[in-house]
Amino acid sequence: MNAYIPPLWVSLSFPEIDPVFFRLGPLQFRWYGLMYLLGLLAAYFLIKHRAASRNIPLGKTQLADLIVFAAFGVFLGGRLGYTLFYKTAYYLQNPLKILAVWEGGMSFHGGLLGTCLALWLFCYKKGFTAYTIADLAAQVAPIGLGLGRLGNFINGELYGRPTDVSWCMVFPRGGSACRHPSQLYEAALEGVVLFGMLWFLGRKATPPGTVFWSFIAGYGLFRSFAELFREPDAHLGFILGPMTMGQLLSLPMILLGLTMLVVGYRTHSSRERGGSH
Repeated sequence: MNAYIPPLWVSLSFPEIDPVFFRLGPLQFRWYGLMYLLGLLAAYFLIKHRAASRNIPLGKTQLADLIVFAAFGVFLGGRLGYTLFYKTAYYLQNPLKILAVWEGGMSFHGGLLGTCLALWLFCYKKGFTAYTIADLAAQVAPIGLGLGRLGNFINGELYGRPTDVSWCMVFPRGGSACRHPSQLYEAALEGVVLFGMLWFLGRKATPPGTVFWSFIAGYGLFRSFAELFREPDAHLGFILGPMTMGQLLSLPMILLGLTMLVVGYRTHSSRERGGSH
Protein backbone atom coordinates (compact mmCIF):
# COMPACT_ATOMS: atom_id res chain seq x y z
CA MET A 1 0.00 0.00 0.00
CA ASN A 2 1.10 3.56 -0.68
CA ALA A 3 2.02 5.46 2.44
CA TYR A 4 -0.18 8.41 3.31
CA ILE A 5 1.48 11.69 2.39
CA PRO A 6 0.12 14.58 4.46
CA PRO A 7 -0.59 17.88 2.73
CA LEU A 8 2.16 20.48 2.66
CA TRP A 9 -0.08 22.85 4.62
CA VAL A 10 -3.42 22.78 6.32
CA SER A 11 -4.18 26.44 5.82
CA LEU A 12 -2.59 29.73 4.87
CA SER A 13 -1.81 32.29 7.53
CA PHE A 14 -3.75 35.52 7.38
CA PRO A 15 -1.09 38.24 7.00
CA GLU A 16 -2.66 40.57 9.61
CA ILE A 17 -1.57 43.80 7.93
CA ASP A 18 -2.28 46.91 9.99
CA PRO A 19 -5.32 48.57 8.33
CA VAL A 20 -3.69 51.94 9.12
CA PHE A 21 -0.60 52.43 6.96
CA PHE A 22 0.33 55.91 8.25
CA ARG A 23 -0.39 57.87 11.41
CA LEU A 24 0.08 61.59 11.91
CA GLY A 25 -0.97 62.59 15.38
CA PRO A 26 -4.71 61.91 15.68
CA LEU A 27 -5.01 61.36 11.93
CA GLN A 28 -5.06 57.82 10.57
CA PHE A 29 -4.61 56.93 6.91
CA ARG A 30 -6.06 53.55 6.05
CA TRP A 31 -5.26 51.11 3.26
CA TYR A 32 -8.95 50.92 2.34
CA GLY A 33 -9.14 54.66 1.68
CA LEU A 34 -5.86 54.50 -0.22
CA MET A 35 -7.35 51.83 -2.50
CA TYR A 36 -10.17 54.22 -3.45
CA LEU A 37 -7.62 56.94 -4.19
CA LEU A 38 -5.46 54.63 -6.32
CA GLY A 39 -8.56 53.48 -8.21
CA LEU A 40 -9.51 57.06 -9.05
CA LEU A 41 -5.95 57.91 -10.13
CA ALA A 42 -5.81 54.85 -12.37
CA ALA A 43 -9.20 55.82 -13.83
CA TYR A 44 -7.91 59.31 -14.64
CA PHE A 45 -4.90 58.16 -16.62
CA LEU A 46 -6.55 55.20 -18.35
CA ILE A 47 -9.62 57.21 -19.38
CA LYS A 48 -7.28 59.88 -20.71
CA HIS A 49 -5.47 57.23 -22.76
CA ARG A 50 -8.64 55.62 -24.10
CA ALA A 51 -10.27 58.96 -24.92
CA ALA A 52 -7.22 60.03 -26.93
CA SER A 53 -7.06 56.72 -28.79
CA ARG A 54 -10.75 57.02 -29.77
CA ASN A 55 -10.57 60.74 -30.61
CA ILE A 56 -13.02 61.67 -27.88
CA PRO A 57 -12.59 65.41 -27.09
CA LEU A 58 -12.17 65.05 -23.33
CA GLY A 59 -9.82 67.78 -22.13
CA LYS A 60 -7.87 67.82 -18.87
CA THR A 61 -10.39 70.03 -17.09
CA GLN A 62 -13.32 67.94 -18.27
CA LEU A 63 -11.53 64.74 -17.31
CA ALA A 64 -10.81 66.10 -13.84
CA ASP A 65 -14.48 67.07 -13.50
CA LEU A 66 -15.47 63.57 -14.61
CA ILE A 67 -13.37 61.97 -11.88
CA VAL A 68 -14.80 64.34 -9.26
CA PHE A 69 -18.37 63.58 -10.36
CA ALA A 70 -17.63 59.84 -10.29
CA ALA A 71 -16.00 60.06 -6.83
CA PHE A 72 -19.03 61.80 -5.35
CA GLY A 73 -21.30 59.23 -6.98
CA VAL A 74 -19.29 56.32 -5.61
CA PHE A 75 -19.10 57.61 -2.04
CA LEU A 76 -22.60 59.03 -1.67
CA GLY A 77 -24.28 56.20 -3.55
CA GLY A 78 -22.21 53.56 -1.79
CA ARG A 79 -23.03 54.90 1.64
CA LEU A 80 -26.72 55.46 0.99
CA GLY A 81 -26.96 52.07 -0.72
CA TYR A 82 -25.49 50.37 2.33
CA THR A 83 -27.99 52.06 4.64
CA LEU A 84 -30.87 51.11 2.33
CA PHE A 85 -29.91 47.57 1.28
CA TYR A 86 -28.13 46.23 4.35
CA LYS A 87 -29.06 48.07 7.56
CA THR A 88 -32.28 49.97 6.93
CA ALA A 89 -33.81 49.44 10.39
CA TYR A 90 -30.60 50.42 12.21
CA TYR A 91 -30.12 53.68 10.33
CA LEU A 92 -33.79 54.60 10.61
CA GLN A 93 -33.32 54.43 14.36
CA ASN A 94 -29.91 56.16 14.21
CA PRO A 95 -30.07 58.57 11.23
CA LEU A 96 -26.98 60.54 12.26
CA LYS A 97 -24.96 57.33 11.96
CA ILE A 98 -25.42 57.56 8.19
CA LEU A 99 -22.71 60.23 8.26
CA ALA A 100 -20.31 58.04 10.28
CA VAL A 101 -18.45 56.71 7.24
CA TRP A 102 -15.38 56.00 9.37
CA GLU A 103 -17.30 53.15 10.97
CA GLY A 104 -17.43 51.40 7.60
CA GLY A 105 -20.31 50.37 5.41
CA MET A 106 -20.29 50.82 1.63
CA SER A 107 -22.42 49.07 -0.98
CA PHE A 108 -21.18 48.43 -4.50
CA HIS A 109 -24.69 48.39 -5.92
CA GLY A 110 -25.49 51.73 -4.27
CA GLY A 111 -22.18 53.13 -5.51
CA LEU A 112 -23.01 51.95 -9.02
CA LEU A 113 -26.37 53.72 -9.00
CA GLY A 114 -24.75 56.86 -7.57
CA THR A 115 -22.01 56.81 -10.19
CA CYS A 116 -24.46 56.30 -13.05
CA LEU A 117 -26.46 59.32 -11.87
CA ALA A 118 -23.30 61.40 -11.43
CA LEU A 119 -22.01 60.51 -14.92
CA TRP A 120 -25.40 61.31 -16.45
CA LEU A 121 -25.26 64.74 -14.81
CA PHE A 122 -21.71 65.20 -16.13
CA CYS A 123 -22.81 64.32 -19.67
CA TYR A 124 -25.80 66.64 -19.41
CA LYS A 125 -23.66 69.58 -18.25
CA LYS A 126 -20.73 68.98 -20.61
CA GLY A 127 -22.63 67.92 -23.74
CA PHE A 128 -21.38 64.33 -24.10
CA THR A 129 -23.55 61.40 -25.13
CA ALA A 130 -24.16 59.11 -22.17
CA TYR A 131 -22.72 55.95 -23.76
CA THR A 132 -19.50 57.73 -24.74
CA ILE A 133 -18.66 58.41 -21.11
CA ALA A 134 -20.29 55.25 -19.73
CA ASP A 135 -18.13 53.02 -21.94
CA LEU A 136 -14.96 54.86 -20.90
CA ALA A 137 -15.82 54.69 -17.20
CA ALA A 138 -16.90 51.04 -17.28
CA GLN A 139 -13.66 50.03 -18.93
CA VAL A 140 -11.58 51.16 -15.96
CA ALA A 141 -14.07 50.53 -13.12
CA PRO A 142 -12.76 47.00 -12.38
CA ILE A 143 -9.45 48.46 -11.23
CA GLY A 144 -11.16 50.26 -8.37
CA LEU A 145 -13.24 47.18 -7.61
CA GLY A 146 -10.19 44.92 -7.43
CA LEU A 147 -8.29 47.36 -5.22
CA GLY A 148 -11.32 47.74 -2.98
CA ARG A 149 -11.47 43.98 -2.44
CA LEU A 150 -7.79 44.00 -1.49
CA GLY A 151 -8.71 46.67 1.04
CA ASN A 152 -11.42 44.37 2.41
CA PHE A 153 -8.84 41.60 2.70
CA ILE A 154 -6.37 43.80 4.58
CA ASN A 155 -9.19 44.81 6.96
CA GLY A 156 -10.03 41.13 7.49
CA GLU A 157 -13.69 41.81 6.63
CA LEU A 158 -16.21 40.30 4.20
CA TYR A 159 -14.44 36.95 4.53
CA GLY A 160 -15.62 33.65 3.12
CA ARG A 161 -17.53 30.66 4.40
CA PRO A 162 -15.87 27.89 6.43
CA THR A 163 -14.05 25.35 4.25
CA ASP A 164 -11.36 22.67 4.34
CA VAL A 165 -9.54 23.72 1.16
CA SER A 166 -5.78 23.91 1.60
CA TRP A 167 -5.66 27.69 1.00
CA CYS A 168 -8.26 28.57 3.66
CA MET A 169 -7.47 31.22 6.27
CA VAL A 170 -8.49 31.95 9.84
CA PHE A 171 -9.62 35.58 9.92
CA PRO A 172 -9.36 37.47 13.24
CA ARG A 173 -13.02 38.56 13.01
CA GLY A 174 -14.26 35.19 11.76
CA GLY A 175 -13.77 33.04 14.84
CA SER A 176 -11.73 29.85 14.78
CA ALA A 177 -13.11 28.50 11.49
CA CYS A 178 -10.81 28.29 8.48
CA ARG A 179 -12.49 30.20 5.67
CA HIS A 180 -12.35 30.96 1.97
CA PRO A 181 -10.36 34.16 1.30
CA SER A 182 -13.33 35.29 -0.79
CA GLN A 183 -12.08 38.87 -0.96
CA LEU A 184 -9.20 37.60 -3.10
CA TYR A 185 -11.59 35.63 -5.32
CA GLU A 186 -13.57 38.81 -5.90
CA ALA A 187 -10.42 40.87 -6.50
CA ALA A 188 -9.41 38.38 -9.19
CA LEU A 189 -12.82 38.04 -10.85
CA GLU A 190 -14.32 41.52 -10.47
CA GLY A 191 -10.94 43.18 -10.82
CA VAL A 192 -8.39 41.39 -13.00
CA VAL A 193 -10.60 39.16 -15.17
CA LEU A 194 -13.35 41.72 -15.73
CA PHE A 195 -10.81 44.43 -16.52
CA GLY A 196 -9.15 42.21 -19.13
CA MET A 197 -12.48 41.40 -20.76
CA LEU A 198 -13.62 45.01 -20.94
CA TRP A 199 -10.25 46.31 -22.10
CA PHE A 200 -10.34 43.78 -24.93
CA LEU A 201 -13.90 44.81 -25.85
CA GLY A 202 -12.95 48.48 -25.71
CA ARG A 203 -10.37 47.97 -28.45
CA LYS A 204 -12.98 46.57 -30.82
CA ALA A 205 -15.56 48.32 -32.97
CA THR A 206 -18.72 47.64 -30.99
CA PRO A 207 -22.12 49.36 -30.75
CA PRO A 208 -22.30 52.24 -28.23
CA GLY A 209 -22.95 50.96 -24.73
CA THR A 210 -21.44 47.52 -25.31
CA VAL A 211 -18.63 47.98 -22.80
CA PHE A 212 -20.94 49.50 -20.21
CA TRP A 213 -23.59 46.77 -20.40
CA SER A 214 -20.88 44.09 -20.53
CA PHE A 215 -19.56 45.53 -17.29
CA ILE A 216 -23.03 45.43 -15.74
CA ALA A 217 -23.68 41.83 -16.77
CA GLY A 218 -20.11 40.68 -16.12
CA TYR A 219 -19.97 42.10 -12.63
CA GLY A 220 -23.35 40.58 -11.82
CA LEU A 221 -22.18 37.15 -12.95
CA PHE A 222 -18.84 37.27 -11.14
CA ARG A 223 -20.33 38.68 -7.94
CA SER A 224 -23.08 36.04 -7.92
CA PHE A 225 -20.47 33.29 -8.31
CA ALA A 226 -18.16 34.72 -5.64
CA GLU A 227 -21.09 34.96 -3.22
CA LEU A 228 -21.17 31.14 -3.19
CA PHE A 229 -17.94 31.29 -1.17
CA ARG A 230 -18.55 34.51 0.81
CA GLU A 231 -20.08 34.47 4.28
CA PRO A 232 -23.49 36.18 4.21
CA ASP A 233 -23.90 39.28 6.35
CA ALA A 234 -24.60 38.09 9.89
CA HIS A 235 -27.63 40.34 10.37
CA LEU A 236 -29.17 39.30 7.04
CA GLY A 237 -28.18 35.68 6.48
CA PHE A 238 -29.67 33.96 3.45
CA ILE A 239 -32.60 35.50 1.58
CA LEU A 240 -35.24 33.68 -0.45
CA GLY A 241 -33.74 30.31 0.33
CA PRO A 242 -30.05 29.96 -0.53
CA MET A 243 -29.55 33.47 -1.96
CA THR A 244 -27.51 36.24 -0.36
CA MET A 245 -28.23 39.95 -0.59
CA GLY A 246 -25.29 40.31 -2.98
CA GLN A 247 -26.80 37.74 -5.34
CA LEU A 248 -30.26 39.26 -5.04
CA LEU A 249 -28.92 42.68 -6.05
CA SER A 250 -26.74 41.23 -8.81
CA LEU A 251 -29.46 39.22 -10.54
CA PRO A 252 -31.13 42.32 -12.09
CA MET A 253 -27.70 43.43 -13.33
CA ILE A 254 -27.24 40.17 -15.22
CA LEU A 255 -30.70 40.24 -16.77
CA LEU A 256 -30.62 43.93 -17.67
CA GLY A 257 -27.04 43.81 -18.96
CA LEU A 258 -27.63 40.82 -21.24
CA THR A 259 -30.94 42.25 -22.48
CA MET A 260 -29.38 45.61 -23.35
CA LEU A 261 -26.47 43.91 -25.13
CA VAL A 262 -28.90 42.00 -27.34
CA VAL A 263 -30.94 45.14 -28.00
CA GLY A 264 -27.82 47.13 -28.80
CA TYR A 265 -26.48 44.63 -31.32
CA ARG A 266 -29.88 44.17 -32.96
CA THR A 267 -30.34 47.93 -33.28
CA HIS A 268 -26.83 48.29 -34.68
CA SER A 269 -27.42 45.49 -37.22
CA SER A 270 -30.75 47.00 -38.30
CA ARG A 271 -29.15 50.38 -38.89
CA GLU A 272 -26.37 48.81 -40.94
CA ARG A 273 -28.87 46.93 -43.08
CA GLY A 274 -30.99 50.04 -43.50
CA GLY A 275 -27.98 52.09 -44.53
CA SER A 276 -26.85 49.68 -47.27
CA HIS A 277 -28.56 49.87 -50.66
